[in-house]
Amino acid sequence: MSNTSSAENSPVLTEVLEANKQYADSFGDKANLALPPARAFAILTCMDARLDPAKYAGLAEGDAHVIRNAGGRASDDAIRSLIISHKLLGTKEWFVIHHTDCGMQLFTDEIMRNLLSTSLLTASITDAGWKNNDESGGSDEAKFISFLTFTDLAKSVTEDVKRIKGHPLVPKSIPVYGYIYDVKSGKLIEVPDATKAGVAG
Repeated sequence: MSNTSSAENSPVLTEVLEANKQYADSFGDKANLALPPARAFAILTCMDARLDPAKYAGLAEGDAHVIRNAGGRASDDAIRSLIISHKLLGTKEWFVIHHTDCGMQLFTDEIMRNLLSTSLLTASITDAGWKNNDESGGSDEAKFISFLTFTDLAKSVTEDVKRIKGHPLVPKSIPVYGYIYDVKSGKLIEVPDATKAGVAG
């Protein structure tokens, strides 16, 4: 059995831990940040690595809650987090922010279920569509999951804002704003139908 640590085996792990050491060394007054977000708002957005909510929304540590998932969708779990964000930590305004060139528009539930049924390893996209590079293993458990894919970007933002606003545990007083982040310019583009649906009651 090797005594080599996982940190020595993984360059990514080593880089992350080194970056954290540097961050912790200059942590300073951040130790005194309060639990509730100082600016009392929350953002629901996509996990896409090109999106940095701290930069595109001007956030510092302690300012706001940021909830991320594939597509920035208003899933049950995302709404759970938003409810906690308001009820226990005092956020008063929420944003739903999807983005251009989103991977969630590149597949359907059926495609994902078929891929996972024969392999759990990373697939590749070709001119003919998605394909597994390996066909060993897999599971049919994906047939029980909704992956919340979409084809119309603005419509998906509006749908999510409506779902949040219509939830019985979400107060009518919370405005929910709908935006699209443009990955080519860094700009936030309002989705008027979404923001209209998200007006505070």
